[in-house]
Amino acid sequence: MKIRVLGCSGAELPGHRPPSFLLNHSILFDTGSLTDTLEIKGQLKIKHIFITHPHLDHILGIPFLADNLIFRRKRHRVNIVSIPPVIKTIRRSLLDGSIWPDFTVIPNTHEGILNLIELKWGHSIEIGHYTITPYPINHSIPATGYLVEDKRKRRFFYTGDTGPTEATWKKLGGKQIHCLIIEASFPNRMEAIAIRTGHLTPRLLKQELLKIKPNPEKIYVIHIKPQYFKTIQSELQKLNLKNLRLLKDGETIQV
Repeated sequence: MKIRVLGCSGAELPGHRPPSFLLNHSILFDTGSLTDTLEIKGQLKIKHIFITHPHLDHILGIPFLADNLIFRRKRHRVNIVSIPPVIKTIRRSLLDGSIWPDFTVIPNTHEGILNLIELKWGHSIEIGHYTITPYPINHSIPATGYLVEDKRKRRFFYTGDTGPTEATWKKLGGKQIHCLIIEASFPNRMEAIAIRTGHLTPRLLKQELLKIKPNPEKIYVIHIKPQYFKTIQSELQKLNLKNLRLLKDGETIQV
């Protein structure tokens, strides 16, 4: 599995792009850096988008993608997939026609550019060579992480935004995670606000990793607030975990 990191930052500032991860050209996880990073040819290859939660930095690219696709001669439909509460919020607040056209019914009700699909926690969907399953995580609003498994039983787990959790790792049931993409938004001194808003610090991240059995083969840290980058980087280095490193905007990783 090849994952292209369109963006992985915890805020949008010059040189820092919000989360968006492209799996083998056609499957996307979150859309924070979709349309300002991926060329139109690449956008036309996307068929499925999995959303972790409806905070703006994770859904930003949905309306702009639809706007780009509607004017192409060849119609291209994209499935937006997530748990029911997330789909409900996207339908009600993003694609209700008030702040952007409702591209689920454009050009008509039977051929909308966007197709919203609800997927319950623990229920898998098969897409090509991949099995994708949502698992609950701990955030300030209903949110989900995604376990992706290919035919070789290679797996990666993308948490999206998450705070400390017991349930997530228990529900994964001891599956070997070959690649864990997990956040650490705030420095250790801001642990209280991290917990209150459903995020992690390096210290909290270390506690989470101790809960995961067997240990992930590789750990990529994302969603760092740029204002605290150097501090968080230093605190992560002090964890002394050889299989852990910061993920960078624009790189490609292999699972």
